[in-house]
Amino acid sequence: MQRRDDGPSRQAPSGPRHNRAGQRTSSAHGPSLNAMPASPVDPRTSKSDPIGPLLRVRGLVKRFGDHDVLRGIDLDVMPGDRIAILGASGSGKSTFLRCLNFMELPDAGTVELDGRIVGREVRVRNEPARRVHDEAELTRVRQRVGMVFQQFNLFPHMTALGNVMEGLRTVRGQRAAEARARAERELARVGLADKADAYPARLSGGQKQRVAIARALAMDPEVLLFDEPTSALDPELVGEVLRVIRSLAEEGCTMLLVTHELGFAYHVASRVLFIAEGTIHEQGTPDQILRHPQRPRTQAFLERHREFDF
Repeated sequence: MQRRDDGPSRQAPSGPRHNRAGQRTSSAHGPSLNAMPASPVDPRTSKSDPIGPLLRVRGLVKRFGDHDVLRGIDLDVMPGDRIAILGASGSGKSTFLRCLNFMELPDAGTVELDGRIVGREVRVRNEPARRVHDEAELTRVRQRVGMVFQQFNLFPHMTALGNVMEGLRTVRGQRAAEARARAERELARVGLADKADAYPARLSGGQKQRVAIARALAMDPEVLLFDEPTSALDPELVGEVLRVIRSLAEEGCTMLLVTHELGFAYHVASRVLFIAEGTIHEQGTPDQILRHPQRPRTQAFLERHREFDF
């Protein structure tokens, strides 16, 4: 996922190398954007890495009617990357994530997962070539590219355990005992072992979101997509979800995160993208984008977010 804008940057500490699964050994964090003088993340570039991108996007376009929501996005995502995506409402951030796991089908461009382009090209006489996708292929892609939504999307008639087990049973075809054991491990991983038998109506917003994260993790995704995972939460519940996401980053999970939590993005992301009008307007390290943005539109966006800082 590589597109670089030149800008002032700091000398980053040398960091651990990532293997194909994105495993690494260390990370540093902090509570707020202004709490530390420099981002603790070691920026990496794919150019010097012999491992190819895990996810490669080229010329991605999505239209709704006459409105172009995405206007030709290019992105390379390396194993272990942690990409924070910023942008104003309506800029195309969520649509971009939904196109990456094909909840929305792109109108043009390609998405390549681990070296293989998703879909097949079809040419009809006198018409532009287009890509078609069969449902079996998309099911496999969605297992490999997991998604965590703003509104949790839990089944209200299932317990937390049942929600996590559901994909393992219906998509993976696992037996009940095997699915149950895996679901219990994932609930414990997000700190909810004691809520396995609770129904969503009896869970807080933060707990529901952690169940949703456990459900995504149970499918062993190679990439995790977080679509503003804290936007529907009360302020006191935001931290518990961000701590889980940070722990996944420390484990080396490859992730793309749409967020307005600038401090979290600064301390956890390896790269920050600012999307405007369906394009990647500016990108770089957290230091470059959040402290030293070069483009006026990025600067104005950040100023609005900091207007009522204290």
